[in-house]
Amino acid sequence: MSDFWSGWIIVLTVVNIVACFWIIWWTQRPRADDTAAGESTGHYWDGDLTEYNNPMPRWWLWMFYITLFFGIAYLVLFPGMGHFKGTLGWTQTSQYENEVEAADEKFGPLFAQFSNTDIPALAKNPEAVEIGRGLFLNYCSTCHGSDAKGARGFPDLTDNDWLYGGTPDAIKTSIANGRSGVMPSFDAVLGERGVKEMAEYVLSLSGRSKYPDMVREGQKKFAMCMGCHGADGTGNQALGAPNLTDDVWLYGSFPISVQSVIRNGRNGQMPPHKNFLGDDKVHLLSTYIYSLSND
Repeated sequence: MSDFWSGWIIVLTVVNIVACFWIIWWTQRPRADDTAAGESTGHYWDGDLTEYNNPMPRWWLWMFYITLFFGIAYLVLFPGMGHFKGTLGWTQTSQYENEVEAADEKFGPLFAQFSNTDIPALAKNPEAVEIGRGLFLNYCSTCHGSDAKGARGFPDLTDNDWLYGGTPDAIKTSIANGRSGVMPSFDAVLGERGVKEMAEYVLSLSGRSKYPDMVREGQKKFAMCMGCHGADGTGNQALGAPNLTDDVWLYGSFPISVQSVIRNGRNGQMPPHKNFLGDDKVHLLSTYIYSLSND
């Protein structure tokens, strides 16, 4: 926020508070032309509905004053006026960090007790798996679903089809450091006809294509994809290139879906969680995910 807008907010806030005090004072100030308290103002509606000049209830006025003084005290103690940070120095970031620190002190030992056990052995421990499941529901279910079966663009974690490998170390690395998958666009290289032919060849690898002529033409063009997906289309877990010969589709198996991926490319991002969760939580979370496909 610039100094100008900070000053604008401060002035606007102060003027509004002062104006509220002035309005209350002005409405209570006696004036020579006022009707005496308790008398009719001379205004009538529906024949028998009369307006009287009665003062506002004192409890209402005090509530108004209390609200204004509360607002002033809040703006002095907490940030609320431009760049002014408040006399308490409170920030939402510091409150969050304090709460995380308190939670780590309380629950840290619960997670740490499993840190020296390797993941395959820990996957047989119901308590550890249940704690990992709780972590998964809190931090991963938004993308991968509460049942870990994924969604369009988010892989299913319950099967044995892995983009970067399903070993304990690979899973742990994915969670801790995140992953960045890049599929380049081939629209300019292939053209619209070439995109459709390539899509038909990719679909044929899992027995889904119905156009052999287009498959033959697409096969000739597949050479540009072998560096990532391999000559046989089985993928490369070191690069996160998916296996194209099975029936697992991250973005859909319809021809139009496959064409879209080839034409426009994809940029998948799995964010890192190590700095956020810490080593012990990552270890338990990896254990739970490992257990889903290793009964």
